[in-house]
Amino acid sequence: MNVDLFDFHLPENLIAQTPLLDRTASRLLTLNRNGCELEHHSFAEITQYLKPGDLLVLNNTRVIPARLFGVKPDTGAKVEVLLLKQEQDNCWEALVKPAKRMKLGAVVQFGDELKAVVTEERDMGARVLRFEYEGIFQEILDRLGEMPLPPYIKEQLSDRERYQTVYAKHEGSAAAPTAGLHFTTELLDEIQQQGVRIAYVTLHVGLGTFRPMSAERTEDHVMHAEYYEVSGETAALIRETKQQGGRVVAVGTTSARTLETAAQQHSNQELQACSGWTDIFIYPGYEFQLVDALLTNFHLPKSTLVMLVSALAGRECILKAYEEAIKEQYRFFSFGDAMFIYK
Repeated sequence: MNVDLFDFHLPENLIAQTPLLDRTASRLLTLNRNGCELEHHSFAEITQYLKPGDLLVLNNTRVIPARLFGVKPDTGAKVEVLLLKQEQDNCWEALVKPAKRMKLGAVVQFGDELKAVVTEERDMGARVLRFEYEGIFQEILDRLGEMPLPPYIKEQLSDRERYQTVYAKHEGSAAAPTAGLHFTTELLDEIQQQGVRIAYVTLHVGLGTFRPMSAERTEDHVMHAEYYEVSGETAALIRETKQQGGRVVAVGTTSARTLETAAQQHSNQELQACSGWTDIFIYPGYEFQLVDALLTNFHLPKSTLVMLVSALAGRECILKAYEEAIKEQYRFFSFGDAMFIYK
């Protein structure tokens, strides 16, 4: 399929720059896959679309303050680094800008307590950096690093926790699983009280979020691998839900990709704990094995995420929903409004 089939015009003023004070105050566009029926709600009304026996699956990754600003000691040139994933010991894969200044062996200094050396050059500005420091790396990162907000967000974030889900637990992401930002602990409690169970998976969001589509055909695009985990407890809850006729409701495309990766390892009835690296790319033609419904934000034109939701609901239906969202002035992207796809 041609990537241009997933293009649409998005007015820049609809890109949400700051989060709402109340996480649940976002709007919610519901999309029934049967007949492509659309309805407008507030996010708190998601409870009307969840049923007893459903399983809500959340990605509990936690964003690290992965953006660092340093200088090259030899020239004084400024360098920006975005940590993507830890590879071994003190080595991290990272995006660096400007990449042309960071050749093999180049050194960058971050304040007085952290230094990095380029040990490998990779494609599209990626580098492997070996960090040198004294003390605990995570504590140094907390002091020196900034939250890695996407490039389309120009505003400063006053509260770091607003770019974390309320259930964020396992550190390792370079970006938030943003569909989960709409939930509060109170709303999750309310959802459980109505007979919906909750399970957690982990997928550490990496380079795939920041790298745009470069291929002209979907089949030619290669996803960047990201680390995932599905626990034995979550696998058991999924098996029980499927056996009892409930729906598996993925919160966010990261949860959906994790679940579908797990489905490739085992069938529904035999699903077990699994972990590793996934580069699964879901686009129209893909048949979902575990995900029955999906809560997601509104995504970039021609992005892999628009392709994923199109695989679930159909391309024409998604483009119709996006046209409606734009007409009704929904807020887009990380701090924007949400869409619930179900049948």
